[in-house]
Amino acid sequence: MTIALYLGSALILTGLVFAMLPALPGIPLIFAGIWLVAAGDDYRHLGKWWLIAIGAVGCVGVAADLLAAALGAKRVNASKRAIWGAVIGTVVGLFFGIVGVLVGPFFGAVVGELASGSGVTRSADVGLGTWIGLIFGMLVKLIASFMMVAMLLTAWFAGSMI
Repeated sequence: MTIALYLGSALILTGLVFAMLPALPGIPLIFAGIWLVAAGDDYRHLGKWWLIAIGAVGCVGVAADLLAAALGAKRVNASKRAIWGAVIGTVVGLFFGIVGVLVGPFFGAVVGELASGSGVTRSADVGLGTWIGLIFGMLVKLIASFMMVAMLLTAWFAGSMI
């Protein structure tokens, strides 16, 4: 049990660090850590209903993280090219570290909007909307991550299985 508890705790902590940045797999790491902790305890503190509930919260966080930049672009009536640019910018940004992850969607949306024939000012507005969506998604992912850990702690210290 102790190895599973330590490894699960390490995965949870790593996941919390990753949850602070967009497009990094923080939530899956947190869920894997929670599951490992539960399995190491023979599911005495965390039963299947707790794991399902924690997984559902995690799914909301992952979906918000993946869709946020595109939805931010759509919110400011961006063109389809700008929305695709935001998605591509997010993926390409992953290869350039933290700065790339933060500015990739912005530049992708700007380039996409420029490619659709819009002016520079309009394209910058679309890029800003995309970036605001990205920040919102990151906040939702972070909140979901902390909720998952809070649910783990609640189940663990309540000592009950639902």
